[in-house]
Amino acid sequence: MSAARRRFLARIAALAGGAVLAGCDRLSRTDWFPPILESAEALTRRVQRLVTPRDALAREYTVADLSPKFRSNGTAEPEDDDYLALAEKGFAEWFLEVGGLVERPLRLSLADLRAMPSRTQITRHDCVEGWSAIGQWTGVPLAAVLAEARVRPQARYVVFRCADPMEGTEESKYYESIDMVDAYHPQTILAYALNGAPLPVANGAPLRLRVERQLGYKMAKYLMSIELVESFAAIGGGRGGYWEDRGYEWYAGI
Repeated sequence: MSAARRRFLARIAALAGGAVLAGCDRLSRTDWFPPILESAEALTRRVQRLVTPRDALAREYTVADLSPKFRSNGTAEPEDDDYLALAEKGFAEWFLEVGGLVERPLRLSLADLRAMPSRTQITRHDCVEGWSAIGQWTGVPLAAVLAEARVRPQARYVVFRCADPMEGTEESKYYESIDMVDAYHPQTILAYALNGAPLPVANGAPLRLRVERQLGYKMAKYLMSIELVESFAAIGGGRGGYWEDRGYEWYAGI
């Protein structure tokens, strides 16, 4: 996909996002709006997959293109006591849990993840709020983690659970999900470094998702666990993510 088309779609998404922020709660309570939203989202996903090859890469940039500052999207510092305690110790006691529909559940430290095959990519982050930034991300391909866990055939989605309580409660903690096509995409990584340094707290330390062919709200920060599931209907509001439960599209391809 051309850079011009990506910019155009990002602008459209930003405008749509503004409308959602203004009225998604009210609309989501009606009987007629959610089915319309789901139909439009499904059509968007099908068209995107038809016109874009399965392994097509998002554009990658050079070091000269890096943004002077990479803004924090969403939460800048989770107001969660357990997370803050982990951060105070430099995440030495943090672990990523990988479970659900896998043959081999995992519990991975940052050292474990850094010892796995890594990928570095310089890509542009497009936020639904209307801004973008280019950063250099280093992390382990999600595909490598899934290979270690040995995913069961019935798994259709990967659910990412995070540390940040969006509304100050355990039940409101951020979560996201992607399908197996994006999970195995070569640019889908679990990033532990930004611009050659450990990931800052504001950008999702100690670990965040990068799924470069989608908008920024899909790229979950402050990762705590990954779950392989056949359906996300019984998780959260049943729409596959914190913002999706509030009216955003589940598939945010650009």
